[in-house]
Amino acid sequence: MRRSLLSELTSPPVVLETHGGWGHIYQQLYHALPPGAVFEKDPDKAAFLAQQRPTWAVYEGDCEQAIAAGAVDAWPFSFIDLDPYGQPWPVIDALFSRRDREWPATLALAVNDGLLQKLKLGGGSWGVASMAMMTERYGNSLRANYLAVCQELLQEKAGQVGYTLARWTGYYCGYNKQMTHYAAVLTLQ
Repeated sequence: MRRSLLSELTSPPVVLETHGGWGHIYQQLYHALPPGAVFEKDPDKAAFLAQQRPTWAVYEGDCEQAIAAGAVDAWPFSFIDLDPYGQPWPVIDALFSRRDREWPATLALAVNDGLLQKLKLGGGSWGVASMAMMTERYGNSLRANYLAVCQELLQEKAGQVGYTLARWTGYYCGYNKQMTHYAAVLTLQ
């Protein structure tokens, strides 16, 4: 999905990777691209990422808090890779809360979303703060149409800074289809 999304872009993107892990995706896809920025909470992983990417900005810490505080506002990123262990929505909220930053004309997002597993195991969405608006709109069982919920929610959140959804794709994957992968291309109005 990420490779396909990268191939659609007309110029090499500047990547913001919100959860760097051990750098496997970077090694496969991002190593030949212009310098970007990566976040990682784990100190050992962050140290590894700094050695792996000497020209990148490597932040050890919580990406959600740092992004909300403006840590990457100066970076002209045009490709965001969100790969949290759970839900991506708090990070997406942090990104699009930065209304006064300069946004690129085209922004690509690749998301590995783990919230569906919680929704399936927990039986509903009432207890998930990021899904409060969608739960009010569609009821307690969002898991049956989670991809459509994600598409609508991303449109609304990105719309706060002037983006419209130009392209969307997604699928369920993982054990028992409890993970959700989706990609979007957003364009400024």
